[in-house]
Amino acid sequence: MTVRVQAWGIIAAVLADSDPAGAATRQRLSDSLGENPGVPERALLEYLLERRQQDTVKGATPDAARAHQPLNAMPPLLAERLDSLRSLSRISALLEQQMLMTAFQPIYGLASRSVVGVEALSRFVSDDGAGAELWFAEAAAVGMGANLEFSALGSAAAAAATLPAHLYVALNISPKSCLDPRLPELFDHIDLPISRIVLELTDGIPDEEYSHFIAAITPLRERGLRIAIDDSHPHAGALSRMLHLRPDFIKLGRNMISGVDQDASQRVLAACMVDFAEQIGSVLVAEGVETAEELRVLTELGFSAGQGYLLGRPSVRPKDWAAWNTPLDPDGLRRIPPESSHAAQGPGGPERG
Repeated sequence: MTVRVQAWGIIAAVLADSDPAGAATRQRLSDSLGENPGVPERALLEYLLERRQQDTVKGATPDAARAHQPLNAMPPLLAERLDSLRSLSRISALLEQQMLMTAFQPIYGLASRSVVGVEALSRFVSDDGAGAELWFAEAAAVGMGANLEFSALGSAAAAAATLPAHLYVALNISPKSCLDPRLPELFDHIDLPISRIVLELTDGIPDEEYSHFIAAITPLRERGLRIAIDDSHPHAGALSRMLHLRPDFIKLGRNMISGVDQDASQRVLAACMVDFAEQIGSVLVAEGVETAEELRVLTELGFSAGQGYLLGRPSVRPKDWAAWNTPLDPDGLRRIPPESSHAAQGPGGPERG
């Protein structure tokens, strides 16, 4: 069902209500329909934006609360459609107002002890404090996931103009958005050279889409684009897929890194991943490095690079990015109390950029 049909259904339910308390609300919606002939979804979005602003006003009067009752009493299906259109209005407003910022987190080469790249992480200027993952999930749920991802990619590419030219820039993207024909066009309209870009896949590639993904990404890789797979749970199927795809980077998350300095089985698994990455020509990156002892063991095992709060927090400030050019001081890191890095990392999982 199209958004336009959904919009007409919700509008009909609102206007059909006869409660006198909601007369003014219904009149505003009717007026908006007259101002947007043939485009009911636009009228409804404007109406929903007005309603959202009213909902945020503290101390709403009883009359205002009664005016909201007709929507609250709608059938579940219509209420679900209304929620969808509310999400559309939120994402549309976010994109129109360019409420996106980019933070960069350094990625250190463990052999060179210097920054070799950065990961771009999206930050949203919103009044509800929602995190990046929630924004991207909401956008995907209403069919605007690619729009938001491309906006984030454009924002990150623009911010990367002030980074040192030798650093690669990892940009997060879903495999589904890689199938979007707008992706090649994006690389033609940004100043960041494609040879400096690493597309970091945020999800696994569904089997039914794998051949389409390969067809879409291969021409871009031939132009110099690199890809990274975040594979925190290596298993036979995932390793087989990586063997065929041969990503330029394999990133192992905190659940694979935690305790590698204390747990012998963790070290064996990490060592196997080092050997696997070498065999297929991938750079192995340890994410979520929190302690100096973990960093020491990862370096000894042969990990190519590391990323985590111990090595550098995400920042939106160019002056912080400039400081990352300072060579890594392993002795200095060993003097950092482990609990300090754990507190900085926080309880959450990997961030979405």
